[in-house]
Amino acid sequence: MAAPMEDAFAAEGARARQGLLRTIEAYGALRDPAWRAAFAEVPRHLFVPYYYAAGVGPDRLWRDDPDPVRRARWLRGAYQDEPLAIRLRDGELLSSSSQPSLMAQMLEALEVRDGDAVLEIGAGSGYNAALLCHRLGDDKVTTVDLDEEITESARQHLAAAGYRPAVITGDGARGCPQRAPFDRIVVTCTLPSVPYAWLAQCRPGARILGPLSTGLILLTVRDAAHAEGRFLATSAYFVPLRGAVTPAPRERLTGLPRRAVDSETFRFVLTLTAATLDPLEAYSLWRRERRPGRERFGVTVADGRQWAWLDDPEGPYAWPLGMSDEPEL
Repeated sequence: MAAPMEDAFAAEGARARQGLLRTIEAYGALRDPAWRAAFAEVPRHLFVPYYYAAGVGPDRLWRDDPDPVRRARWLRGAYQDEPLAIRLRDGELLSSSSQPSLMAQMLEALEVRDGDAVLEIGAGSGYNAALLCHRLGDDKVTTVDLDEEITESARQHLAAAGYRPAVITGDGARGCPQRAPFDRIVVTCTLPSVPYAWLAQCRPGARILGPLSTGLILLTVRDAAHAEGRFLATSAYFVPLRGAVTPAPRERLTGLPRRAVDSETFRFVLTLTAATLDPLEAYSLWRRERRPGRERFGVTVADGRQWAWLDDPEGPYAWPLGMSDEPEL
């Protein structure tokens, strides 16, 4: 029975991937034929044998459900352009498979070249590592996660799809020195700041891309002590880095205009500056600067300090980033 079911999953999955490709392309992603081929050929359903559907309470969908209607729902959901919750603990989301269109935008923003070595922080389901392997080859990809259950599961999914990158259980904030140097680092969990260890494990000119606040910061590494870059325009919401304390606004959002409370870009500014500015100060800045988008903001890492800024790293608007102890990823 297993083989016919596998054949049915493979055939239906191939058809569903074409629909997913069209959705991702509608976002303007997959202009690079190599990445289009990766998304067209890597079967996402192999990486999410079960997941929790959105709704009231956790509804677990899985590939071996005896109900054929729920099995079909599981397979269709695996190819929706949505993040999928794959691991919960006491009701808290620990790991997910990211939204494919966002993954595509991030992978293209990395601008990888043949021969590049890539470190992924946060193994998740293993799907993103598989896409990287398809593009670069198994030996060029390393994925790290703190949770041994997550890395073992990702390793199994990758092997089932025919990929064997280095899957490491460890503290992602410390990188992976035994596999360095890297040309690219891609992060799939929200950061409060940039771990300094990553810069030392990068070649000059390397890129680091990861979620910070509710955006994606793309840094270019100059050397082991310096990196700088701007945020991409897109929003990004990921599982927080475990062990990190993300600064929260000092006051409730009462008293602020509805257009600010409902604005994604204002909430980005509010979160990015929360360690320094209260909500009213953040609103005043946002209004004074004509509601700046994410791409006007950037981050500089230099000589043991790091800060976010608006328009100019040396300009009047700058807010320190940092943490007393670099937490575990």
